[in-house]
Amino acid sequence: MKPNTPLERIYNGIIKENPTFVLLLGMCPTLAITTSASNGIGMGLTTTVVLIFSNLFISLLRKIIPDKVRIPAFIVIVASFVTIVQLLLEAYIPSLNESLGIYIPLIVVNCIILGRAEAYAYKNTVIASVFDGFGMGIGFTIAITILGAIRELLGAGCIFGYRLIPEDYNITILVLAPGAFFVLACLVAIMNKVKMKKGKPTIDTDACKSCGLCDHCLVASEKGGDRPCSR
Repeated sequence: MKPNTPLERIYNGIIKENPTFVLLLGMCPTLAITTSASNGIGMGLTTTVVLIFSNLFISLLRKIIPDKVRIPAFIVIVASFVTIVQLLLEAYIPSLNESLGIYIPLIVVNCIILGRAEAYAYKNTVIASVFDGFGMGIGFTIAITILGAIRELLGAGCIFGYRLIPEDYNITILVLAPGAFFVLACLVAIMNKVKMKKGKPTIDTDACKSCGLCDHCLVASEKGGDRPCSR
């Protein structure tokens, strides 16, 4: 997959550099508001909108913003879009605005947004930066929605308002603060396990040429066996 293409940026944000499960950024809203799946979707989509537009404007202005004041400039741009989004939520989705509360203004200093502004949008083209923001935002949304759904289902027995598990079987601690750490740790462990399996090299013993130079050959040679090299 070619770097900086729209598809690569989306894949990068969702899988390769997922801000929650891989980079472990934005832990404050991740742990605080994921008591339900609906909260996760709301916070994720709100952050996605801010990511897209902040990346867009920072990339557009990257040749104008002086390097010495780039961080304050990033914060002003992000804060402007967060204010717009909060006003729109107050006007059209007041219940979500009330549910997310103080964590909407805190998007201004969210590590995901400032991190992408500094690491990517300030150095790349507008289109690539927009898709980078979209990919990171969707990756964040998926991660905290899964986290919220698990906590809501096992902790409260409900999901999106529908009861699936009787109250007697609820694990109440999962909807409390410690539960967020427990569930996140399990999901990160699963993600790491999957990545380890995908990254494990395969050796074609039939095509072995016994180069004697690579790690596989050296280890096998020390054990007195054949050199299972595919190079």
